[in-house]
Amino acid sequence: MRIRSPWLVVAIPLLVVGLAPAAPEKDPVALKKGERIVFLGDSITEGGIRPKGYVTLVKNALAEKHQDLGIEVIGAGISGNKVPDLQRRLEKDVLKKKPTLVVIYIGINDVWHGEKDPARGTPKEKFELGLKEIIGKIQAAGGRVVLCTPTVINEKKVGTNKLDTLLDEYANISRGVAKETDSPLCDLRKAFLDHLAKANPEDKEKGILTTDGVHLNDAGNKLVAETILAAIDP
Repeated sequence: MRIRSPWLVVAIPLLVVGLAPAAPEKDPVALKKGERIVFLGDSITEGGIRPKGYVTLVKNALAEKHQDLGIEVIGAGISGNKVPDLQRRLEKDVLKKKPTLVVIYIGINDVWHGEKDPARGTPKEKFELGLKEIIGKIQAAGGRVVLCTPTVINEKKVGTNKLDTLLDEYANISRGVAKETDSPLCDLRKAFLDHLAKANPEDKEKGILTTDGVHLNDAGNKLVAETILAAIDP
């Protein structure tokens, strides 16, 4: 489901107890008056516009802190999306909205779908080139980008989940692309793994930061929101 209408902003303090966001790899973005922030991604971002979703939490935190800036926040997440899908809809769903800042959170389906059927996944080279093309077009249009690493597919001890190795490889690609394109990085994978190492002593597959091993529960949404806020408005 695509959300295209403006949302009602309710200023709600964002308090996250026990969840520590990872520090951004680059200097945080300096927010300006009239910012238009687009959150681009898959079903995790699509769900982020719910009342307790990470996009809404970021939106509310910015509205409360910067009432004078008139910041607009737009959700552009679509279930099942991979990097090639973002490339195809970039003009319509992002560039036409004339964003000043785009937060890209992508990679889970690129890995996950490929494990089910290699033809449905995104090869690492295509993943890297696609991210570079997306960021290049946004920057050419005058926007800035914050790039997030993919998080987890199951929450058990790192190295014991079936797709941990691939997720690490794709996260490293995102880290490299952020550096090469001079974009702040939100290392969500590191933030998740650091938190799970402390908060999942029973080695559960889900339920700590996700509902099903992938999609965020309330705690996961709060951790993502805090980590993104550390990159765009510490």
